[in-house]
Amino acid sequence: MKKDKNSESEGLLTFGGHLEVLRKMLFRIIIVTLVLSIIIFCFKEQTFAILFAPREWDFVTYRIIERIIGLLGGDFHFQPYNVKMISTDLSAQFMTHLSTSLYLGLLAASPYIMFELFRFVLPALYENERKASVVVAISMYVLFALGVLLNYYVIFPVSFRFLGTYSVDASIESNITISSYIKTFSTLTLIMGLIFQLPIVSYILAKMDILHAEFLAHYRKHAFIVIMVISAIITPPDLFTLCLVTLPMYLLYELCIIIARRVKK
Repeated sequence: MKKDKNSESEGLLTFGGHLEVLRKMLFRIIIVTLVLSIIIFCFKEQTFAILFAPREWDFVTYRIIERIIGLLGGDFHFQPYNVKMISTDLSAQFMTHLSTSLYLGLLAASPYIMFELFRFVLPALYENERKASVVVAISMYVLFALGVLLNYYVIFPVSFRFLGTYSVDASIESNITISSYIKTFSTLTLIMGLIFQLPIVSYILAKMDILHAEFLAHYRKHAFIVIMVISAIITPPDLFTLCLVTLPMYLLYELCIIIARRVKK
């Protein structure tokens, strides 16, 4: 009994103690996520105004492109279009509202979740590892946010514009279900956020001496083909979205080479 007290005073926990700390951490994460989800659920109009903005023909991305072309001396304007959103099931709108609120609540709580995870593993790290882990954790979140923003402002709007207005016959009217819209938007957001973690993965593997810059540089052409195939699988079936996903993925690959080379020095 005396030994246990000494261990606790030195900051050491038994297996059961670690499980208790983990249980409390998960409980706090769930509470914070639920609170944020409820808040988002209550602001229904504002939430879906933001989510539905990329489907508009005059979305901010298109206006910026038009302005840039205008500054370069050109005269280009995107053609207006109208794609109707419909609901085919009785409970579709409510369930979409509920699931979207939970998804956005989890996304909003992600900084706090990362903080809790970091605090959980912190006692097991050495001083130099703690400093490196802080940089890695911040980089992971920043890169994930960049992937989300790229999807919101570039990939999804262009994809929706192409697929939503594509028609094999002028007599056919495109009506997109709300569940299809949210599902595609959420999937692309998650995929782009995860793809942007490649530099972190390359850094960790290079630190472990598993990944080498010479290997990545040697198979650069092969990697480009693989990236195109992966982009074709994870994106909607249109050439524009394929190119928009392939380009940042390949730039991330080049960044991985730079990171692996710097780690080696």
